[in-house]
Order: sequence, then structure tokens, then C-alpha cells
Amino acid sequence: MVKFAFNNQNMENLNRLQNEMELLEKKITRAAFIRKKLISSLPISQQKSAVNLIQYLALRNEDVRLLQDDLHQAGLSSLTSCESHILKQIQSIRQRIGATIKTKDISLFDYHAAQNTLSKNTADLFGFKKETAVPYIMVTLDNSFENDVNLIIALLKAGMNVARINCAHGDEKNWKLLIQTLQHATEKSGCPCKIYMDIAGPKMRVDLPGKGKKTGKLKIALGQEIILVEKGEHVDHNKKAISCYEAGVISHLSEGERVIIDDGKFEGIVKITKGIRYLKITRISSKKSFLKKEKGLNLPDTFLDLSVLSDTDLKAIPFIAANADMAGCSFLRNTADLKLIKETFKSYERIPKLILKIETPEAVINLPSLLLEAMTEEVFGVMIARGDLAVEIGVERLSEIQDEILWICEAANTPVIWATQVLETFSKLGIATRSEVTDAAHAAKAECVMLNKGDFIIDTIKLLKKILNKSGGHRNKKRYSMRPLNIASHFLHHTE
Repeated sequence: MVKFAFNNQNMENLNRLQNEMELLEKKITRAAFIRKKLISSLPISQQKSAVNLIQYLALRNEDVRLLQDDLHQAGLSSLTSCESHILKQIQSIRQRIGATIKTKDISLFDYHAAQNTLSKNTADLFGFKKETAVPYIMVTLDNSFENDVNLIIALLKAGMNVARINCAHGDEKNWKLLIQTLQHATEKSGCPCKIYMDIAGPKMRVDLPGKGKKTGKLKIALGQEIILVEKGEHVDHNKKAISCYEAGVISHLSEGERVIIDDGKFEGIVKITKGIRYLKITRISSKKSFLKKEKGLNLPDTFLDLSVLSDTDLKAIPFIAANADMAGCSFLRNTADLKLIKETFKSYERIPKLILKIETPEAVINLPSLLLEAMTEEVFGVMIARGDLAVEIGVERLSEIQDEILWICEAANTPVIWATQVLETFSKLGIATRSEVTDAAHAAKAECVMLNKGDFIIDTIKLLKKILNKSGGHRNKKRYSMRPLNIASHFLHHTE
């Protein structure tokens, strides 16, 4: 290996850099060593990924910003694109600046080995696709697609690789019809397609037990206080009241806690007067001030001791096990939730591959533990469910958190699905906003991108593929690729 030559003036800096890198290597290798029992309990195919994940987390437990500046100044890797193979990257830098490392201690899990591992995991999860230059594309199937074979054929030919069925909507009859139509479409088109089904999780949705019960909507105003009642509690039909489809939720609410409805369109705080809970409306971000039945309910300040699997989920799981290639684990909080889902599927002959949906603050902070628990399986994936996640953590933190999830999953060589509101305006109206095009380009960092239904869904798939193809040509994950730029060619050609 070629080593850099430094003059006497730089020897002091060189020695300091070498010492810092050696210390860093010791810290990350120790982190994996003291967890060797956990690592050895995993399938052999997952052990290298587990080691790398733990070593990467040990690196990110340190503040290495000044070290990165020094490495960059020396013309060396500054560790900014090494998530998938951190130990090998540190060792390569040390060797470049003169360190001698014993052959037995040199990591063989380099950039190419990590890429191959992630590529294999991705193919095993999502199946075959012709266009290798762009991520897989997942499309949510609406119940209106049930008998529309031609529409699904068009989706497949446009580039849909994975069909999503959201089990929070419809029933087994709807799901069966969708699957039969999809299978017919794949046979006619010759395009393969995996089936992904969401386990709905606790039904955190608005119900209107009083006024608005018949119409399914309730007129509200800023500053108004609306009664909060438990599921099934009687309310006079003239009173404005809100309940949750999931029992036991309202009784968990404490004074001052926030309640967010319909993806952030409405927000309020809990007030308790004489033992009665009220929701004081503090924000309305909609032209039409109507709360609607079935809209999502988020409680970012409230700890809910609810099972990750509802009674409805337990009834749906036999169908999911029999028909889905992948099952989305909704509203995960910790490893106990994931263990419960895994244990529930064990009794079935056919077990779909699990997708960990990251959509709660607890799942974000517990992501490394969730990944290591999931590594007891040969193949699994992660979905960044940005809708509920943004509401729960605050939209201002979404960009930061979604990047952190991508980095940590890359360290675990785990495929990621980028989900929620991708090109949504274009899908619904046929016109793309500039911000959502930029967002779609960012999705190229993931292995799969999810789209929701809309009148322009076919055109949306085509546009997404164009955006991903362009973005993918410039970077792989966080690592930017220097393909020839038209701007550079134009300048050089015209200034000769």
C-alpha cells in the first residue's frame, strides 16, 4: 500500500493524527468485543453487519469533527461515507499514514463486501427488477383497484415492483380481491411484483360520538374546548366530543399534553376541569375547519401502554401470513413489541419478511436495538414512515432524523423504504412542486420508495424514475459520484 510522505515540519501533526486514529479504532473494536455474546447469538449471515453497526454507533458516540477536518486537510478520508464498513476505513487511513497493522487484525469487511451484503439483502427482500439504476418502487393499492386489472398492469409496466395493501383499511374480502387482481396482472404483463401488507397496529383515529356522528365531521374553531371521552362512552348528540377508536387512550391523557389530528392540520392541548377532559383547539391549519371521523390521532407527549397488536391485527395476521411477502410492523416502540410480532407469526407455516416501521419517537431512539433484534432473521427491512414520524417528533426535526435512520440502517446493511407523501401533489393534481421534486431526489438514498394512489399515479411513477435515475447517477447513499457534468463540458468546450 502506498503511504504518504510527510516532511519534518508535519511529523508532529502526523504522530498526533496517528494516535487519535489508533485510539478511535480501539474504542470501536472494544464496543463490539464487549457485545460478542449478543453478536454470536445471531445468524452467521448477520454477524458482520451486527459488528459494523455496533462499531459505527461507537464512532458516532464520539465528537470527531476536529479530527475530520485534520484528515481532510491531509488529503485523507474524513470518515463521511464509511457507515457500511467503518473499521476497514479507519484501518486504511492508519496504514496510509504509516501504521503497521497485523494481518490477522485487518478487517476484510471493506466497501465492496458491505455493498454486496446490502445488495443481497435488498434483492432477497424486494425480489428481481430489471432497472438496477433506480430503487424499487412501492405503490399503495386502493380498494377501488380491486377489479381493475388494466390499471394494475399499467402500474407494473410503469415500474411498480412492490404492491402495498394497508390493512388499516378494508377487510379480508377487499384484500383478497386486490391480491387476485394483482396476480392476474402479473401473469398478463410478465412483470414480477412483491406483496407488502401493513399490520395496522392500534387504531389511533378520531371518532365523533356526539355532534357530527351522522355526517362524520365536526365544525370547530380556534380556542374552542371539546369534550374528550373514552371509546363507547355515551355523549349527547348535541355536544361536541372526540373519542379514539382504540379503547383506553383518552384516560391516559394528562393536563397540558398535545393532541394532533389529521397529520398536523389540527392541534390542541388537554385541559382537565372537575375530572372531565377537554381538548382546547390551539391551531387550525386547514381552510375548512372540520374535524373528520377516521382521521389520524397523534399524542406526542403521552405514554400509552397499548399492545402493538390490536385484536383486529390478531384476526388479520393469518391472512397476512398466507399472502404477504412482507409485513409492515406499525407503531413499534421497542424490542418487546418486535418480539411479540415475531412470536405471533411463528405458528404459521408461511412467514413474511418483516419491515420495521419507524414512526414513533421511541422507535427512533431504540432503532439500534430493534435492528439487532430483527437480525435474528435472515432478511428484514426498515420503513421511514415519515407521516406519523413528522407529527410525533416535530416536522422541524424530520430532515435530521430521516438521515440518521438512513445512516444507521446502512451501518447495519439493512434495506430502507422511503415512505409518505412522495410526489403527492403530482400524484393528485398532475403538477409537481419544487420542494417535492427535491424530496424525491433525496429518496435515492433508500433502496425502495413508496408512492400513494392518485389520479396521476402512472405519470408519478414515470417522473419518480426519472428523478431517481438522475440523482442515482450522482451519488450512492451519502457517497457522491463524480460523473461528467454537462455544465463543465459546456464551459470547457466553449472556452478553448
